[in-house]
Amino acid sequence: MSLEDRVRELAAEVQPPDEGAVARAGERHPTLAKPPGSLGRLEELGGRLAGMAGESPPPVPEGPAVVVCAGDHGVLDRGVSPWPREVTAAMVGNFCAGGAAVNAIAKTVGARVSVLDVGVAGDLGRHPSLRGAKVRAGTDDLSRGPAMGREEAARAVLAGAGVAEELVESGGVDLLVVGDMGIANTTPASALISTFTGRPPEKTTGRGTGIDDETLKLKVRVVGEALDLHRPDPGDPLGVLAAVGGLEHGAIAGVILMGAACGVPVILDGVVSNSAALVAHAFAPDSIGYAIVGHLSSEPGARVSLNHLGLEPLLDLSLRLGEGTGGLLAVPLVQAAARTLGEMATLEELGFG
Repeated sequence: MSLEDRVRELAAEVQPPDEGAVARAGERHPTLAKPPGSLGRLEELGGRLAGMAGESPPPVPEGPAVVVCAGDHGVLDRGVSPWPREVTAAMVGNFCAGGAAVNAIAKTVGARVSVLDVGVAGDLGRHPSLRGAKVRAGTDDLSRGPAMGREEAARAVLAGAGVAEELVESGGVDLLVVGDMGIANTTPASALISTFTGRPPEKTTGRGTGIDDETLKLKVRVVGEALDLHRPDPGDPLGVLAAVGGLEHGAIAGVILMGAACGVPVILDGVVSNSAALVAHAFAPDSIGYAIVGHLSSEPGARVSLNHLGLEPLLDLSLRLGEGTGGLLAVPLVQAAARTLGEMATLEELGFG
């Protein structure tokens, strides 16, 4: 079986959420000891969790884990970011050493941190938190040719799926959060978003790490050049990923697909994971039924992506760091949505039924 076939097989394993469980959750909420609808969007989230689990009330996810997918990008050579490529490897080391924002927030919400190297341009030392599945040492410049080959794109997807499967099946993880690390990775994110939504680069491209106006104009132009060069077909998600994507984008799509196949909720972080969700959706539309948007990134492509997917963020804190930080901050909300649905007393139990 080819790697492409394995990706298609994974996508075929994704089943839609259980609408019966969603309906039962909707019927239960009005019976709880509160005014109807008073928990707002937590009630909707509880219903979605019931659908993902196939039971109502759903189990409370007690084992969260963040998977930070890392890779480098040839398009950096076009000057779309002022940061050097070496920062990616340095930050991966910082994740493993426990000194990054993702580590601090993961500790706050009780989540374990796993880092997946699918394309860092440099050798990384061994560490218990680091999973090595390097497809290649960074992509090629997507504005001058394909970012990678189709088989390499498939390997990236399967690498993300593999780490998700390992965490769920052997690590006691029942809630996945996706994060990213890769200097210049918002450029391929914008290209992916424009491809799958049909929106122009001017509407999907933002400042990333805080670039100035001239660099932003260059970045928009580079994304447009890539789209004009490849004319990627949104009906061929692997081809799109190979032409204008990134290795970490593919890995995040794999985590989403495997989470959905296992019936495990996946919390999205910012614009990079939003763009990867578009890839996962193109492979398996029902996979988005298992995706929860942790927050709204300040990158313009984030809102474009979420509108296309029909998803709403839980938080809006003007974050744009990546790493999975915004996704992790939503973990308590997900847990609260499940716990209130399952553990609140009913009006009948209080004698008002």
